[in-house]
Amino acid sequence: MDPFLTSTNVIDWTHPAVLAQARALANGLSDPALVTRRCFEWVRDEIKHSHDFGLSPVTCAASHVLQEGSGYCYAKSHLLAALLRANGIPTGLCYQRLSRDGKGAPFSLHGLNAVRLPGVEWYRVDARGNRTGVDAQCVPPIEKLAFSITMPGEADLPEVWSDPLSIVVEALMAHASAAELWEALPDLPLWTRTSL
Repeated sequence: MDPFLTSTNVIDWTHPAVLAQARALANGLSDPALVTRRCFEWVRDEIKHSHDFGLSPVTCAASHVLQEGSGYCYAKSHLLAALLRANGIPTGLCYQRLSRDGKGAPFSLHGLNAVRLPGVEWYRVDARGNRTGVDAQCVPPIEKLAFSITMPGEADLPEVWSDPLSIVVEALMAHASAAELWEALPDLPLWTRTSL
């Protein structure tokens, strides 16, 4: 099976609640681009970003994100991947390395998705949630991500992974609250990427 369609412990699209939500979102649609947009907008707008809303739960698996209705960017990307995979749309995970304060170090990873759409190939979307200064959209083939790379040390990591990076999952699992996680967001120094 295509690894970008597989259900895993984190991208657990075979969970009954995730599967039901995926089917509800795709109801009446057959075009993969339209299903992608509907799922993307639902995760972006209905699942709250933990830090933006000051919420405490730390979520990781797609089913837990759906249950809690919140998560960091990583968790929201896990849920979006699950919803799209449940609808037969190959979906992977991508990362950017961004400045935490927009001024330089420290840096942290930011999670988003890549979707394989007919005629477009891999297309990146970022369902982290819009707010002042952030306007992510799903308008293939044009990418409209939440954040742009603006300074040295930041980077768009070009890889598309079928599973989340282990450092992301470990960070999500190791912290009891979203506030605690905020102080220890995972980072991947650019010189270490060759060892992945």
